[in-house]
Amino acid sequence: MTATTSAPQSELPGRIMAREMAEQPAVLRRILEEGAPGIRQVAQEIAARKPRFVLLAARGTSDSAALYAKYLLEIRLGLPCGLTSMSTTTAYGARPDLTDVLVITVSQSGGSPDLVASTRAAREAGAITLAVTNNPDSPLAAVSEYHVDIMAGPEKALPATKTYTASLLALYLFVEGLRGGDGAPAKSLPDLAERLLARQDEVRALAARYRFAERMVITSRGYGYPTAKEAALKLMETSYIPALSYSGADLLHGPLAMVDNVSPVIAVVTDGKGGQALQPVLDRLRGRGADLVVIGPADQVEQASAGFVLPTRGLAEELQPVLEIIPLQLLAYEVTIARGQDPDAPRALAKVTETR
Repeated sequence: MTATTSAPQSELPGRIMAREMAEQPAVLRRILEEGAPGIRQVAQEIAARKPRFVLLAARGTSDSAALYAKYLLEIRLGLPCGLTSMSTTTAYGARPDLTDVLVITVSQSGGSPDLVASTRAAREAGAITLAVTNNPDSPLAAVSEYHVDIMAGPEKALPATKTYTASLLALYLFVEGLRGGDGAPAKSLPDLAERLLARQDEVRALAARYRFAERMVITSRGYGYPTAKEAALKLMETSYIPALSYSGADLLHGPLAMVDNVSPVIAVVTDGKGGQALQPVLDRLRGRGADLVVIGPADQVEQASAGFVLPTRGLAEELQPVLEIIPLQLLAYEVTIARGQDPDAPRALAKVTETR
């Protein structure tokens, strides 16, 4: 017989991503305990300047976080928001009047040239500029008037995990600071995140459904929509499965035609108004015999082919995205491992993408 040995832990594929996902409860605690006062101070100073409009700039995973901030700002504060097209500034040289406009640029590294250039141009055009990054010494932080540090610590795996949930919490605390709140409802998040991470075996069983998937559709509405977009990105960049994300409303306007009883559909169902708005979409998906997996409350999971129950009872709807993404990060990881790939190092990707 030939003796077999297992690979050392340091050589296992996905070890870095796994470690960074596991750090998320500690990162969330750090933000709440150490970062919250500084975030509140920045928010108070910006609130005093009474911005009339908000523009959000980001790329990749940070773009999902920026979309989450858009929902927060419009719902919680009634401030109109837009997601910027940076090429209007960097490629076309447009210089709109941004007097009294708050420009929030979200970037893990703070190093992408187009984000830096568009933020610099916005500040020169009269905007109030805020950088939300994981690097206070970054070029983006340097050109911005204000900065919020998401305090996630070094992130070495190419798929962003802990910096995403850290960005969501930092943005939540910032928006609460704008409206004079203290962010106290978020205090339960670290413990809830720990409970979710402890259920990786459930996600591993769920991942078996998607090992050979040729494509996936992920849908949600309201606060859950940024989660759907981020989950699709995680699946594509780690497992290379084409994953399409749609607002439930947009899914009904045409893309529903591609859904059949073979195409897996993941629905992120928030416990609140977004989940209620998604119900007609879930009914249509069930009517088409879709392989429907629900990430959400127990009563919604019970009506699906499979799912993962989130501990959202009593948790404000606007905080649920911090938890919703965790089982989907785990799913991307487990599917990738099952397909024999390394989620730490997706092909053709770099940690800092230097778009211009």
